Parts: sequence; structure tokens; C-alpha cells
Amino acid sequence: MTAQSTYRPRRSVLYMPSSNERALEKAKSLPVDGLILDLEDAVAPDAKEQARENACAAAGSGEYGNRELTIRVNGIGTQWHDEDLAAAAAAGPDGIVVPKVGSAGEVRGLVAAMQAAGAPDHTRLWAMIETPVAILHAEEIARASDRLAVLVLGTNDLVKELGAENVPGRAPIQTSLQLAVLAARAAGVAIVDGVYNDVKDTEGFAAECRQGRELGFDGKTLIHPGQVEACNAAFAPSEAEVASAREIIDAFEAARAEGRGVVTVNGRMIENLHVDTARKVLATAEAIAART
Repeated sequence: MTAQSTYRPRRSVLYMPSSNERALEKAKSLPVDGLILDLEDAVAPDAKEQARENACAAAGSGEYGNRELTIRVNGIGTQWHDEDLAAAAAAGPDGIVVPKVGSAGEVRGLVAAMQAAGAPDHTRLWAMIETPVAILHAEEIARASDRLAVLVLGTNDLVKELGAENVPGRAPIQTSLQLAVLAARAAGVAIVDGVYNDVKDTEGFAAECRQGRELGFDGKTLIHPGQVEACNAAFAPSEAEVASAREIIDAFEAARAEGRGVVTVNGRMIENLHVDTARKVLATAEAIAART
């Protein structure tokens, strides 16, 4: 769990092209935790303005239930960025996703621009980490503003920038993934993993979800609705994990009430850190149950 005051599930965060009105309509019924209404990569240059209008209308519609609704604007320095950011801020989604954020200074500039455009307090900044310089300065980026809530890994761009290869197991970017998670945890913000490109490779996708959870990511960004359910399952505590967490907490509290300093569960000595982890498991399960 992050250091934010309220845990919010971000197991599955789906990119949707804002130029595609049918896709935006379909998104209202998907069992996804979060949506990124895209104005950037998924939108052709001649469709940018219409996509911006569609995304802002969606953000203000109130028709997406308790899904976390964000808008990804075009990058800093592009011809669309300033208008995108101002329009998104005024529309007041849950978050504004900005690609290729590379420094703490850029974060502070983005936050100032959001405030100047009248972004409500609930509209948070999501910073995409997708370059070597961003990885090397990830902690500074994550700590740059209290308005920054989430780091988003852009793994495709990161592989390209490194001159690496996209291979099963992601060995070429393992260090980058770990550094990004370290930065997020140090700063107390959430972090979601990058996309999996082959929507037909369900086994490879499941393996990468497991890897992301093992590394400490809160969830994963997705490019196809067919990936949502498997992703939700991968990043949620299993029934066995929930039962074990309850057993650990019950045993710890019973021992404390009896004045015992040593607690064992199934032959395993339990310390405060195990109890903290168990409480996180239960809080995560409860938050997911409340969302669904």
C-alpha cells in the first residue's frame, strides 16, 4: 500500500483512444479499475481536437461509475500539449497522465499549469516514466509535488530508448523496473506497470502480470479489454492469501492480549512486519470488494 491516505485499487488501467466514441461507450461497462482516455499515441494528428473534446466530455459525464478516469495529454513541447492540459484540467478527471516526464522541474511546471487552468483538488498528476533519464531521476520526480499520485511505466519507449529488445521476462529492463518501484515506494506514491503488446498471448501476459506483482507494482496498464479480467486476478489477493492474513492478525492480537511476546502461525514466527503485510492484504481485498 502506498503512503496515500486512502488505498485505491489500480490493478487494471486501460488505455482507450478518445477519438473512438464506440470505445468510450464500451469502457462504461468494463470491469476495469482505471481508464486512460488517450489523446496521444492512439490518436491521429487530424483527430486530436475531437479526441480532446470527447475525453473532456467523458470526464464530466458521471457515466463511468467508480472507475478512476484519467486523460493522457500529448507530451510537453508538442503543439497540442498546452491546450490538452488546460482542457483536461478544466474538465476535472481523476487524473491527468503526462508522457515522458523527465525531471522534478517538469512536474512542478505541470502542477502549476494545472492549477492555473482551474484543476479541482481531486485531479491528480500521473507521470509517465519512459526514458533513461526519468528512471535515473525517478525518486526526484515522485517527490516533486503532493499532487503527483501515480508513476506509470512506459516500457515500450524505455526499451526503444535503451536500444534493448522486448523479450520474455524483460531482463533488459529489470533494473529500470526495480528502480522505478523503489522510487515510488520511497515517495509514497502508486506505480503501475507498462503494457503487454501481444493481446493474443494470454500465457505471456499472465506471466508478466505475475512478474509485475512480484516486483511490487500496484497494477498494470493495458491495451485491450480482453486483458482486464486476468490482470484484475493477478493483482488481487487470493482467497488463500486473505485467509492467511486474517489468521496472522488474529493470532497476533490474541497473543498481545495474553501478554505473550512471541507468536507463531503454522510453525512460522510472526513479527510486526508480517502483521503490517497482513493488514495491507486485507485492506487491498476490502477496497477491491468495495469497488466491485
